[in-house]
Amino acid sequence: MKAIALGQYEGAKYHPFTYIDHELQAIFEQAMDVECTDDYAVLQEDKLKGYDLFISYTDFSDLEIPEDQVQALLSYVKNGGGLLAIHNGISLQQSEELEKLIGGRVTGHPEYTSLPIRYNHGSHPIVGNLSDFAIDEEPFRFELSPHDSAVILAEYDHDGQRWPAAWAHTYGSGRVVYLMPGHHLPSFRVESVRKLIRNSGMWAAQRFVE
Repeated sequence: MKAIALGQYEGAKYHPFTYIDHELQAIFEQAMDVECTDDYAVLQEDKLKGYDLFISYTDFSDLEIPEDQVQALLSYVKNGGGLLAIHNGISLQQSEELEKLIGGRVTGHPEYTSLPIRYNHGSHPIVGNLSDFAIDEEPFRFELSPHDSAVILAEYDHDGQRWPAAWAHTYGSGRVVYLMPGHHLPSFRVESVRKLIRNSGMWAAQRFVE
């Protein structure tokens, strides 16, 4: 199995990919090889078709994603590819079509703080073997545009309310997962987050979730 992860090494405004790339490779070790790049040119149909999973850790930017790259990712997932967007990886929302593919957009966030993450147990294979946990994290707020198959996998408690923390759905023959945890390197060193990322990636790649 092979995955390709896209992030930003140089000049990332909020979420640099440096060292996080190594954590992703370690999380999927023995399950799939994870190649890491900051080159958006990977978003081409002939390149993406060689991978079981596309991982988005793209940072927020004012630069538009070229239409041919948007269509390449849409086609990749529609034809059976997996998409795993982690935290800022939802920045693909700058394309309205990719926002709809992911199933929502970030509208803002309160200050970084400690958050209890609670799973909706029994809702999905991704969370079947996972336990609730707490993490210091950036609490994104979302405007969802859910798919018919969408399942909210987890929520976080903040300001006396529960907010979406992870969701999954199908898109054509492919699968999509979004995970909110992942603001910076310490997030990826929390064992509960590592398990969530691994399960999500395996499910999105249409493989068995242990």
